[in-house]
Amino acid sequence: MDPAIICPRFEKAMSLMSQRWTGLVIYQLLTGPKRFCTLESSMGISGRVLSERLKDLENQGIVKRDVYPETPVRIEYSLTDKGAALQPIMKEIETWSQTWLEPEPNQ
Repeated sequence: MDPAIICPRFEKAMSLMSQRWTGLVIYQLLTGPKRFCTLESSMGISGRVLSERLKDLENQGIVKRDVYPETPVRIEYSLTDKGAALQPIMKEIETWSQTWLEPEPNQ
């Protein structure tokens, strides 16, 4: 790979992953299906932004939305095979962050 030549697919992947909250949504879904309210409360993200990110990830084929016809209706989000393929990358980022980054003072 020649870093001087940026592959369009790599650029597209970086653009997708650099959207605020996208990586954290994927990271949260690595452990299994989650409901919208669970994602929203665990990340401290606004409902509007979370909805946008989930729609973007669904359009990219990374996240799937399952609707269960119960009362009330239950909706869960999970990773597709394409999304689950990001697990090694996300784990490497997690390892790197544990080694090289300091936590924010307010955390």
